[in-house]
Amino acid sequence: MPHVSVTYGSGDNPIYQVGGKSFIFFRTPRPDAVDPETGERYQDVIVFWVASEAEKQALVQDQGSPFFTTPHFDGHLSVLVRGSRINELTRQELAEQVQDAWLSRASARRAKAWLSEHL
Repeated sequence: MPHVSVTYGSGDNPIYQVGGKSFIFFRTPRPDAVDPETGERYQDVIVFWVASEAEKQALVQDQGSPFFTTPHFDGHLSVLVRGSRINELTRQELAEQVQDAWLSRASARRAKAWLSEHL
């Protein structure tokens, strides 16, 4: 995706940004995303921005989907996925999720230019 920069969070986790706005980041382990059997914090959570609450709900409503959310992200236009489950997505599905995350955070001008070249 064009105009992407990578910064690093406090845990040296990569944060992908467009125009200074995060659209994907690798989250540091937090108490709201834990293994239900062991209670251990997930070490591999990736956050993807989404365009709307409806899109978020469409991704997380299927219990078999690798996408999920936590109460910490209520009202936040993003979904979570464990890195260990990313292989459950096809390459095309993952590419679309990355593109959608980028489009949700890019400026209108950049989004329009990218869409005109790719659709």
